[in-house]
Amino acid sequence: MEIERINDNTVKFYISYGDIEERGFDREEIWYNRERSEELFWEMMDEVHQEENFTIEGPLWIQVQALDKGLEVLVTRAQVTKDGQKFELPIPEDKIKDLPVDERIEDFLDEHFQLKQDQNEDEGSLEFTIKFKEFEDVISLSKKMSVSDYEHLSTKLFSFEGTYYVHIEFSDEYFTEEEIDNVLSIMLEYGNESSLTVHRLIEYGTTIMDEDVFKTTAKHFS
Repeated sequence: MEIERINDNTVKFYISYGDIEERGFDREEIWYNRERSEELFWEMMDEVHQEENFTIEGPLWIQVQALDKGLEVLVTRAQVTKDGQKFELPIPEDKIKDLPVDERIEDFLDEHFQLKQDQNEDEGSLEFTIKFKEFEDVISLSKKMSVSDYEHLSTKLFSFEGTYYVHIEFSDEYFTEEEIDNVLSIMLEYGNESSLTVHRLIEYGTTIMDEDVFKTTAKHFS
């Protein structure tokens, strides 16, 4: 996938149909299967966030152009006034005119973005996926972490294409931003953050542990 950062609030990315299929999606189903379309979009946005540190916040303006060999997507964070009554799109007019919109995809993206954002705000949680080259790295991490580090974590362990992945969810009911940073810094000593979504891991990977990954690993591999 090719990613271009246009400005602080706008990012454009291109994904070929070949890349889409390599990710496990059928070219036709992204048009007619809403659930699979949503999964693909959020997987792409996770990758954009990782590479460009593009945080999803506030209203978004999204345009999708269907090309012969792939999709070109433009995502812009709208600027909202303090009273919340007005928002502006910080993108030049020529950029907007250059991108014709496919109504089917735009409607779905616009609607689902607001839905997911509302859900995240209600849940008050942050999710990450960490990949590990060897299971030994998961064991070493589990031994280093204290009970207070993982006591309130929601975790799942997967195996996918010869690599281990731990999906982690932090609830702001139990973790402050500083505590999340501290726990992540420990985890990243043993693994690397991944753009793979938990949905893809569930569908195409093998679930090894469905909960309490670090507690269970520390217990059985002490």
